[in-house]
Amino acid sequence: INNGDGDIEMTDEYDNKNNNNNKNNNLVIYNKNPQDVDEYFDDICTELNCCEEKYLPDANYMAKQKDINHRMRAILIDWLIDVHLKYKMVPQTMYIAVNLIDRFLSMNETTRVKLQLVGVTSMFIASKYEEIYPPELKDFVYITDNAYVKSQVLDMESKMLGSLNFDITFPTQWSFLQIFRKKLDLDQKTFNYAWFLMELSLINYKMLRFKMSQIAASAIFIAIRTLNYYNKADFEKNTGYSESSIQECVKEINNNRR
Repeated sequence: INNGDGDIEMTDEYDNKNNNNNKNNNLVIYNKNPQDVDEYFDDICTELNCCEEKYLPDANYMAKQKDINHRMRAILIDWLIDVHLKYKMVPQTMYIAVNLIDRFLSMNETTRVKLQLVGVTSMFIASKYEEIYPPELKDFVYITDNAYVKSQVLDMESKMLGSLNFDITFPTQWSFLQIFRKKLDLDQKTFNYAWFLMELSLINYKMLRFKMSQIAASAIFIAIRTLNYYNKADFEKNTGYSESSIQECVKEINNNRR
């Protein structure tokens, strides 16, 4: 039965059977949607935590760039957020694209003339990976006001994927926000506020020194403290982060709001 929010609710008969079957085990059901594969939820969380550091960019890569700086990066990502909104792409696409940009720039010196090409190509790659109906190549050329041609985007795509060893399957801040949302049973208002804070953090180059799970946990921490839903024991148990371990990240996110 569709409850109007896109989630599927099982019948009472299924619920009773499920409850009886689980009386003697420790399986925690976070969501009744079978596509959420609750029986593997904890294993998925563990795997994402284990591999996230592998996909972090160099937090100081701008020191190696001669023609671009963190302000240009901020302008680029702000523009990509508008592109992402214009084509109504899913949230994960944006976070994948930014990660691809930062990881590529960590390994490759780029000129300011090519920076927008790197950005739009990253969004092109991310959309093909994540979207059901991604924008076409011509759309990405058009959105740059024809500053580049199709062949340049395709050439950059080949260069980026080669540099990144085709590693485009990785957890993002959005991945961890979804996990923490289920574990903490966040209401929509708190979730939206944390999402807003997390999206603001994409523009800030200084946020690269924090892990993706740390950023998600910090955004949620600010949201629940602001809305007076904070429970210290519950937060630390379900995110794996203590207040002291996210103090610097929380401070930086708060700076993004000013």
